Amino acid sequence: MERRKLLGSIAAAAIGSTVSTSAAAGSEKGEKTSHPPSDTEPTWKSDILPTGTERIAETFYDQLERELHHGAQLAVYHEDELVVNLAGGTTGPDGGAERTDTRHILFSTTKPYTAACVHHLVDQGLVDYDDYVVEHWPAFAKGDKRKKHVTIRHVLSHQSGLHAIPAIDDNPAVWGDPKKKENLVEEAELLYPPGTRTDYHLLSYGWIIDGLTRNVVGKQIDEIAEDAIFDPLGIDDTGIGLEGDHGDVATLVGFEPHDQITEPESPGYNAYVADLFNSASVQHSVVGAATGIGTARDLARFYNCLLNDGEDVLSERVTRAFTSLEVEQAEDGEYVRRGLGVRFGGKPGDDFGVTASQAVYGHGGLGSIMTWADPHNDIAFAYVTNGIRDGYEHSQRVARLGDTVRHELS
Repeated sequence: MERRKLLGSIAAAAIGSTVSTSAAAGSEKGEKTSHPPSDTEPTWKSDILPTGTERIAETFYDQLERELHHGAQLAVYHEDELVVNLAGGTTGPDGGAERTDTRHILFSTTKPYTAACVHHLVDQGLVDYDDYVVEHWPAFAKGDKRKKHVTIRHVLSHQSGLHAIPAIDDNPAVWGDPKKKENLVEEAELLYPPGTRTDYHLLSYGWIIDGLTRNVVGKQIDEIAEDAIFDPLGIDDTGIGLEGDHGDVATLVGFEPHDQITEPESPGYNAYVADLFNSASVQHSVVGAATGIGTARDLARFYNCLLNDGEDVLSERVTRAFTSLEVEQAEDGEYVRRGLGVRFGGKPGDDFGVTASQAVYGHGGLGSIMTWADPHNDIAFAYVTNGIRDGYEHSQRVARLGDTVRHELS
């Protein structure tokens, strides 16, 4: 119980801020009103329960107190203002206090950053969505001539037919070698004809897009993202692949699954992934699908940019393409709704939350992270933790927090 006491004390003095969006008229929190309720006043209204950003903060800290992870950050923009920027807990089992500028492994929430690099190239007139990849990277189809039919649109929407490239995916030793990765992508064979179905490109999303950008402008995606996306938006604590001290990144912890209905398919998987992505060699690798390293505030800033038609970073035309529905599929009760770098809400029980409309778009990260933009309510949301949990557990906690944000700010 000592750790619970520690987390409680850290939460009480947590670094971060919220801006209250509602308060009882004519009274302070906890103060009783003396007049009887009128016909227009709800008799059920509480004088002690928090509302607005205070309620959001209590929900955030409740998850830390329940030891669902060691440390976390939550950042929310509403109507173009940063109204929540919280940090709590610790940076790892033996770490110091979590701060709002503590950097975290972002896992698959990296993918929209990577996609933004391609959208930037479209804005520059260097590529177009329906270009074949081989037009810019002739050797791309070397190992399988059918790959000449893969378009940039196929890659961005997870329809390329290369959703897995085991020669790279299963070999972290080559993740830091861009030329070796490029050659292995060229040798890879299609798993199905491009454009015929959608399969999530877990890691190959980054391998393909990084090879494409290198062949178009001679730069890896980390350089493009830094110059074209991060710097203009003031995203100062984020990069794709780590630069600097490895010790500055929060330590990942692979929690054992607590789903009592089904047994985990791969016992020990959470711990394996945590150990792998805690390693300096992986963190310093440019993995466009998984090694974004940054903060919740930076993620929320990026989604707020998309809500504002790309601001000065991406054109309105390209931002619309980025955040519009591209492919929609249903099979055996499973729904897939993707754009050109994001996925969409509206699926019953998904991690966007039950209150998410079909217009909500964003991306999740492995057992730890959730980011989204809600254009109807003008909310940009980013939640980052250092605890990898099983899929069901992850979905329940991020959905609860997302629903609380949407309820209190809408």
